[in-house]
This record gives sequence, structure tokens and C-alpha cells, in this order.
Amino acid sequence: MKHWIEAARLRTLPLSVSGIIVGSIYALSNPTETINTPTEVFSWKVFGFALLTTLGLQVLSNFANDYGDGVKGTDNADRVGPQRAIQSGVITPQAMKKAIIITSLLTLLSAIILIYFAFGKDNFGYSIFFLLLGIMAILSAIKYTVGNSAYGYRGFGDVFVFVFFGLVSTLGVNFLYAKEVDPLLILPAISIGLLSVGVLNLNNMRDQESDKKAGKNTIVVQIGAANAKIYHYTLIITAMLLVVVFAILSDYNFDQYLFLLAYIPLTKHLITVYKNQDPKLLDPELKKLALSTFLLSILLTVCMISLISDIIVNLFLGGR
Repeated sequence: MKHWIEAARLRTLPLSVSGIIVGSIYALSNPTETINTPTEVFSWKVFGFALLTTLGLQVLSNFANDYGDGVKGTDNADRVGPQRAIQSGVITPQAMKKAIIITSLLTLLSAIILIYFAFGKDNFGYSIFFLLLGIMAILSAIKYTVGNSAYGYRGFGDVFVFVFFGLVSTLGVNFLYAKEVDPLLILPAISIGLLSVGVLNLNNMRDQESDKKAGKNTIVVQIGAANAKIYHYTLIITAMLLVVVFAILSDYNFDQYLFLLAYIPLTKHLITVYKNQDPKLLDPELKKLALSTFLLSILLTVCMISLISDIIVNLFLGGR
């Protein structure tokens, strides 16, 4: 069990649910034209299964990454980070393959239940669309490193992370509640996507030499270490700016800028990356950036909750 928990890479899980948290609380704090109260918007069943589905997708991605890089020999003695399960021999490729199949089925089942709770017997078109989206996410998580046409080996991993753990996670879960897309929410969705890509980019910066030898042509391998740093600064700084723009356009009060506290560890992280001369020392920064992103999502939702409290007070006063 210990080895399977390690293979699931628990440190990546808080990052994966950041978009779910922001999208859900935003739906609760912004009733639509047809849904006027928080109780009509929010559903614990939708929230719970959205979290479960996203966590399943992240664990699946981690298992598939372990398997794909393991059988290809990408995870070898040259790799900098902690040893992977197949690389170290504690889990066989056959066992990991079975785990990938089981995790895929459980994630799909969770997605189906989520879709049912969100749309019920109505909105058949939406149900089919989200089912196809879920299947696509599962296949994309597997094909990142598995197979001869693994897109992670051609530099497209960043696109997968941005789309599914940024846009789909945030905007998708919000749509499950509101049944519409709020253009303003696109800003934090992009931010979370960019920060998630930043974590992957750090991983690729750390593994640049071993990836290059193994033929894994990540964006870092393609553009080089110096440009990878510039790319990283662009990802993080753009994400930080977009959240500020989101707050301004949302007419946040002064006390609703609490989320800026998350910019402290993000800024420290940027300074560390700027000063870094040894990619091996970037490994601790993966966890720091992932947790900083999670912290930003939590603080941002706390700022939204101040809006929710006003809605709930009015709701109860109106009921009396």
C-alpha cells in the first residue's frame, strides 16, 4: 500500500483540485438570471463527485506517467527526482497497467455519476458533451507518456495540463452548477491552468538532461534551459496578473484582496528559479508551487465567501 500511495504522488493532488474549488465557490457566489439563491446553485453531490473525478484523473495521470516513462526507460539513473515505482522495481509494469485500467474505470464511473447529479434526466446534450469530455480527459491522461505516439514526448504535455486542470476544471465544474459559461471566470481558470503548467515546466526543467537522453522532447528540451526560465516567469507572472484583473472587474472591496498573500510564496519561488544554477535543486520547488497554487485558490474562494455571506443573510432575512 505504501508503494501505491507513493506512486499516486499525493503532493500533486492539492494542485489538481484548485480549479474545482474556485469554479464551485464562484457558482455559489454568483447566482445566474435563472438561479437566484445559493441553495438553488450549489450541490454537495456535484462538488464531491467533481473532486473525486478530478483526483481520479490526477492519480491516473501519475500512474500512466510512471508506467510510460518506466517501460520506455526514461526513468533511469540519470533522473533527478525521487525514484518512480516501476523504476525502483517495487511495482511491476503488469501491476501498474492493471492499476491504470482500474483507475480509468473508477474515474469514468465517478464522472458519469457527477454528470447525472448535475443534469439529471434533462439536458441530454450537455450530458453527452461532458461524458465525451470525461472520456477524452481519461485518454489524454494515459496517452501523455504511454504508447509510441505519447504526446508528452513531443512537447504537448503543457497543453493537456492547461486545458484539463485549468479551463475544464474551473469552467467545467462551474457549468455543472450554473448551466452557463461566465466570461469573467475565464480569467482565474487561465491563471490556475498557467500555474499548473508551471509545475510541469519545473518538473521538465529538473529532468531536462535525462529527458533529452531518453528522447523525451518536452518544451524545455526543445527551447533550452535559459528560455525555459523565461517561459516559467511568463507563466507565473501572467497568472498572478490575471487574478488581479479578475478582482478588479469583479469590483472587489479592499478586504477581498486577501488572495494577494499567496503572491508572497509565488514571488519567492520566482526568485529561487531566477537564481538557480543547478536543475537538481528545483525538485523542492514543485511542491512549493503546487501548494502556493492551492493556497491562492483557497484565499480567492475566501474572498468570494464574503459575497456569499451577504447572499445568505439576505436569504434568511427574506425568509423571515
